[in-house]
Amino acid sequence: MHRLHFLGIRLIKAVLVLFAIVVLNFFLIRAAPGDPAMVLAGEAGAADEIFIAQLRERFGLDRPVHEQLFFYVRQVASLDLGFSYRQQAPVLTLILERLPATLLLTLAAFLISMALGVLLGVLSARRVGTWADSLITLVALIFYATPLFWLALMAIILFSVQLEWLPAFGMRSISQDLTGLAYVADVASHLVLPALTLGLFFMAVYARLTRASMLEVAGMDFVKTARAKGLSPGRVTRDHVLRNALLPVVTLAGIQAGHLVGGAVLTETVFAWPGIGRLMFEALLQRDYNLLLGVFVVASAMVLLFNIITDLAYTFIDPRIEAG
Repeated sequence: MHRLHFLGIRLIKAVLVLFAIVVLNFFLIRAAPGDPAMVLAGEAGAADEIFIAQLRERFGLDRPVHEQLFFYVRQVASLDLGFSYRQQAPVLTLILERLPATLLLTLAAFLISMALGVLLGVLSARRVGTWADSLITLVALIFYATPLFWLALMAIILFSVQLEWLPAFGMRSISQDLTGLAYVADVASHLVLPALTLGLFFMAVYARLTRASMLEVAGMDFVKTARAKGLSPGRVTRDHVLRNALLPVVTLAGIQAGHLVGGAVLTETVFAWPGIGRLMFEALLQRDYNLLLGVFVVASAMVLLFNIITDLAYTFIDPRIEAG
């Protein structure tokens, strides 16, 4: 019951934040140079007065601003994000077609970064001051300092061009009509390079944060008490140090997981991965404002969703947060 109440409060806050984002979205397109109707007419490739008047009437641009805002909020609330004249399709349809690919990529990258980052952070903290700690720190700093696009290009040159182990571009092999396990294996092989490229950068962040957090928790009184009771070093690390040290890691992971959905533009562009990051880049090049704003709303909603999941994860890691 307490957890449901906790979730209800977070959902109410998320709805209010999303409403604020939608209102900001409304004023963003009106902040663009020129008349929004002229912008939309330019996207459609027509600029005659009759067509512009039709656009004004269709999108409520001939009404007062407060009525236009109400119309736009109601439109978004009904899951109508507008129409892309460049793509000749509803914006929501275009986003939903690309969203599964982005979720697959970001989920794989997130799992890789969390698993490797926490593992390396724990190993580094348990062997602090040794050559293993120095090596892990060096590797983490290298991946953190390396530009993402350069790492992606080097991975393509090495594993796709030189070694020919993995495909370089796309989500699946277009030349083959695969089904079942063969299709899954084909998608997985295309996923390896972009997921690793995106995941290794965040792995470095999680490794450093886990190490620092574990070293801080390891010096606290309750950990010293656990050692004095004769508990094994592995149990002390697992049950007392790591569990408490994970809170800041989960905080950062929740923030970055949401940003990964809309922030994988570089990775999706370099690897030609058909996700919403690449869709956003294409919309920017084509000046497709409706599509850009639609992606902005969906990406914001995904960030809020991941933040709620993070808050729920807190309650499992540390029940005191729920009680508070």
